[in-house]
Amino acid sequence: MEISVLFFGVLAEVTGTTRKHYREINSFNDLKHRVTDDFPEITHYSFRIAVNNKIVNEAPLLRQDDEVAYLPPFAGG
Repeated sequence: MEISVLFFGVLAEVTGTTRKHYREINSFNDLKHRVTDDFPEITHYSFRIAVNNKIVNEAPLLRQDDEVAYLPPFAGG
């Protein structure tokens, strides 16, 4: 399946992109490994994961064309 991954804030700076598409993803863990392989430095940052605009706390079941967002901590002011 194909999944779109969005990167926000400092994570967009670290990855050098705001969006990347991954094909032939079999599971959320597969996606996590692919992202980490492409951007190993991302492991040094704290972030939350959202799937289709909903923050998830556990590994979600992904479906074709889902959108996964890597969200760094946000500060208000």
